[in-house]
Amino acid sequence: MENVADYKEIIDVIKESGGDAFKLCFQCGLCDTVCPWNRVRTFSMRKIVREATFGMTDIESEDIWRCTTCGRCPKQCPRDVKQIESGVSLRRIATEYGVFPTAVKPIRTISGSLIGEGNPLSEGRKDRANWAEGLSVKPFHEGMDILYFPGCYLSYDQRLKKVAKATANILNLAGVDFGILGSKENCCGESIRKTGDEDVFKRLAKENIKTFIDNGVRKILVSSPHCYHTFKNEYPEFMVNFEVVHISQYLLDLINEGRLEIKKEYEKKITYHDPCYLGRHNGIYDEPREVLKKVPGLELTEMPDSLEDSLCCGGGGGRIWMETPKGERFSDLRLEQAIGVGAEILVTSCPYCITNFEDSRLTLDNGEAIEVKDITEIIQEAI
Repeated sequence: MENVADYKEIIDVIKESGGDAFKLCFQCGLCDTVCPWNRVRTFSMRKIVREATFGMTDIESEDIWRCTTCGRCPKQCPRDVKQIESGVSLRRIATEYGVFPTAVKPIRTISGSLIGEGNPLSEGRKDRANWAEGLSVKPFHEGMDILYFPGCYLSYDQRLKKVAKATANILNLAGVDFGILGSKENCCGESIRKTGDEDVFKRLAKENIKTFIDNGVRKILVSSPHCYHTFKNEYPEFMVNFEVVHISQYLLDLINEGRLEIKKEYEKKITYHDPCYLGRHNGIYDEPREVLKKVPGLELTEMPDSLEDSLCCGGGGGRIWMETPKGERFSDLRLEQAIGVGAEILVTSCPYCITNFEDSRLTLDNGEAIEVKDITEIIQEAI
């Protein structure tokens, strides 16, 4: 792929795979100044773009897999190079050729699990609704107000099942008419698409869309910003539109409508982490903060690198499935920032963020100084 004879061919392949915007880059380097990788190692998106522009891309390099699709560089780019879409185009080429560096090889297993069981965790499809046992959660049927779509991690991961349960308890207490699809659900497909496997994404999306339509789904409540993003912004590519609401938005609605009453004092100092796919990609910054401000006694303080400049946890773009060595984990830096502002609890609204932050708590010397919680877990304790 790097021979001179292949230059025109690889340029054409990059263009056909969605990387035509690479040619707009004039090498200003603004993308590199905001990339979180440059806080932990030397990394240059500009170099990747330049190589792709001239057909010199090394698809065997791990560098094309580093981007977490956090969205910082597109916000800075003066030429609309579309770094995320362009970077994914290189991954599509690597996927087509079956080229996966060592750190990326788990993607092969992930793809098989998504196709076979509808989730990336190699868990049984039949067990997808087990988290809801004993919680009076009903199967969704046509006519219900809301489909609650917990997503893969909340359905299977032992830590994140607590978030799904907290959400269900809150919805039940507020009298929300909701149900779940359980084993009928598939992964939303957002992250596998960002690894370049468009075929698996389309397969998952089409199966989910058929399930939603067949079951009369109109409004979908999600816990994951990645589900939110793909249902709201990517599924319309298939000529469908569902009303999609993130739990942080819905909590605020329930509180403002008087359906959910915050009764207890919560005398803790907390800080809130903006997930990339909730904040930068979808502009949801105020709602989770407004929810937290409704809790009596709670003290909310901001970290550096928050809101539009939020520091990525490192889990987007399929990185949640790849091994990142200690010393290169953005989540370590974020936890240090939270501890640095004196927070007792780091609160967020994303399963990937929670997974990475919990891993960092185990490896950092001072990790025990802080707890990590989803916003629903805070509200469950306060009602």
